[in-house]
Amino acid sequence: MSARQELIAAIESELQSGDFKDYTLNGLQVEGRETVVRVMTGVTANQALLDEAVAWKADLVLVHHGYFWKNEPVAVTGMKRRRLATLMTHDINLLAYHLPLDAHATLGNNMQLAKRLDLAPSGCLDGELGRGLLWHGEMSSSMDHAAFAAHVERRLGRQPLVIAGHARPIERVAWCTGGAQDMLPLAAEAGVDAFISGEISERTTHMAREMGVTYVAAGHHATERDGVRVLGDWLASRFDITHRFVDIDNPA
Repeated sequence: MSARQELIAAIESELQSGDFKDYTLNGLQVEGRETVVRVMTGVTANQALLDEAVAWKADLVLVHHGYFWKNEPVAVTGMKRRRLATLMTHDINLLAYHLPLDAHATLGNNMQLAKRLDLAPSGCLDGELGRGLLWHGEMSSSMDHAAFAAHVERRLGRQPLVIAGHARPIERVAWCTGGAQDMLPLAAEAGVDAFISGEISERTTHMAREMGVTYVAAGHHATERDGVRVLGDWLASRFDITHRFVDIDNPA
């Protein structure tokens, strides 16, 4: 068992969350019991994950997508009330890390996505939100669009939406997990053949075609499964706790 504050201090030291201009609160969002034995991780603190945490008798839930987002309604009603009531009734801590977990150079979602897709990072572009959010690098081998789409689907277990911005082979790629479709202009400036993120907006289609960069919407959840799982394993390797990752969107 470990003290909650020791776990938080270790994560804060590793992720350096204060370096990011985020849309949400990073760190402890809901306080539960002080002693932590079981840590459950998942991408999003939805009700299904919380129910799993209760059934497993988790002391702490660690997620990428927590609560208290910018412009979120402040009233504690409906879905928000049910989620908070579940945590507080069962004295479970909720710990969340958003952009700091995307950006970490070894544990982060971006680096884990690179591993899944066999991308060799060559650098990252800084932005106003923080460093490490937009990476670029090389494919292990050149692929045409059909082969590249099949590669992404095979590695992520989800069919991507591909907007072709050109017809040349894909060799140089930029990526930022989650909802980073509006980083496409920065990716284009880096001279890549394709940009991978999770979501797509109506405007993204036109931008990709007119900027000559193929855009791959691979799924918000699908691109962000690994960071919090790896962070949980990292935590369990340093403290006397048991870690369990639960993938609500993909139980298999």
